[in-house]
Amino acid sequence: MATELVNKTQTHLEYPEMIYEALDALQQKEGSNKSSISKYIESKYGILNDTHSKLLTYHLDRMKQTGELIFLKNNYIKPGPNVPPKRGRGRPPKPKTALPQDTEIAAPKPRGRPKKDPNAPPTPKKLKPTIVPSNLANPVSKTGRPRGRPRKVMPQQAQNGVE
Repeated sequence: MATELVNKTQTHLEYPEMIYEALDALQQKEGSNKSSISKYIESKYGILNDTHSKLLTYHLDRMKQTGELIFLKNNYIKPGPNVPPKRGRGRPPKPKTALPQDTEIAAPKPRGRPKKDPNAPPTPKKLKPTIVPSNLANPVSKTGRPRGRPRKVMPQQAQNGVE
């Protein structure tokens, strides 16, 4: 029984090696997703134990964290020179092309409100119509009601002082 376990572990490679082998065998340009990698491993090595999916997920995540694999658009890719650079946080800047020597660089478009012309004549100020209100303490609006919140009405106290 012990010899069967030794032979079984020798026939099954470690998960990172099986993942690399699956990526090489599948040869997809944009990479391979987790389910295609799992199906390849199961077809090559037969039915694996129940923890196969958990182990595969664990090793794929670990290899992604260490930089052994690149996870791009839900696919796993081996890093290489022809792999597009990752455009997430900490991404490398895009390469800038050099402009020809004869090219003039235009001033950037101004932002915000434009400045007032100092040579323009001043605009005349609008005059408010003068209305003589009959009650200065409580001005009345166009609708006839006073503006704002009504004043708080104080309750009248009893004449005797006892309620």
